[in-house]
Amino acid sequence: MRHILKNVLTLSSLSLLLMSAYVRADEAADVGKLLRAGQVNEAMQKVDTALAQRPKDAQMRFLKGLILTEQNKSAEAITVFSKLTDDYPELPEPYNNLAVLYASSGQYDKARAALEMAIRTNPTYGTAHENLGDVYAKLASQAYDKALQLDSNNNTAKLKLTLVKNLVGNTTGGTNPKTAVAAATAPAASAAKASASTVAMAKPEPETVKPEPKAKPAPVAATTDKAEEDVLKAVENWAKAWSSKDTNTYLAHYAKDFQTPKGEPYKAWAEERRNRIEGKGRINVKIESAKIDVDGNTATVKFRQIYTSDQLTANSRKTLHMVKQDGKWQIKQERAGS
Repeated sequence: MRHILKNVLTLSSLSLLLMSAYVRADEAADVGKLLRAGQVNEAMQKVDTALAQRPKDAQMRFLKGLILTEQNKSAEAITVFSKLTDDYPELPEPYNNLAVLYASSGQYDKARAALEMAIRTNPTYGTAHENLGDVYAKLASQAYDKALQLDSNNNTAKLKLTLVKNLVGNTTGGTNPKTAVAAATAPAASAAKASASTVAMAKPEPETVKPEPKAKPAPVAATTDKAEEDVLKAVENWAKAWSSKDTNTYLAHYAKDFQTPKGEPYKAWAEERRNRIEGKGRINVKIESAKIDVDGNTATVKFRQIYTSDQLTANSRKTLHMVKQDGKWQIKQERAGS
């Protein structure tokens, strides 16, 4: 029977970090070896040992939810992913996994709500949008079935039900989809890939804001284009202020008309960022593989962001849409993902 929800393997992309996953490479490699060998119980023991030392480790908790799913312990997996959404509400992948688990047990309203939260967290999370469409299709098929039970001669309902079935397969039966997988490193990705052959690579997400900028030779700082140099310098100074927890300087890199991620007032967003940054211990933010596209007084910067702190390490893709105001390049919009 065709799976309703898409499976996804997100590699170092996520959505904050979106899901940039947090894991130590050596432990991820160990878990990967165990999963490739089919030693799921041993992999769980490895994860539990890590969590005993670092109970807030987001990626190890995520991997635990994945392993529980592989063990058909859906209720326990739901508990793990639900707690992750409480502790890391900015990450969309746990919501997506919850939706898959809910859908597999026929709880489509809960699946819909979880996917809507994933999309609210990261509006560019294409997999969640596609999964939500599949959930709506399932809900639609149930409604059309009910209509036909009440009136078997309802030809319109019959036609619509046929269209839905053709769109996503046989939606009148049960489903048994696998959860989404988020991994931060190649070893962890291999582990996830080996744990279930049904895990599929996510489709490349279309650019919705601006066309893909022309790649620049690396390192970008060596370019002779003064505008690109200025943009890169502004981004590096932004990362430097973040790393030093100089919140005032960090916030000064955002434009007056900055588009906050969830549409909240700028003041509320800035206060939340201040609390998150100043409440951390050690922070280090590095910018790698930057690609810059300048068009007059606007610019698009795509790069890999390496974030480390006392609690986590996150490797994610980030896109900044920048504008030149009062002679300074500032951030007008910030997006996680490609």
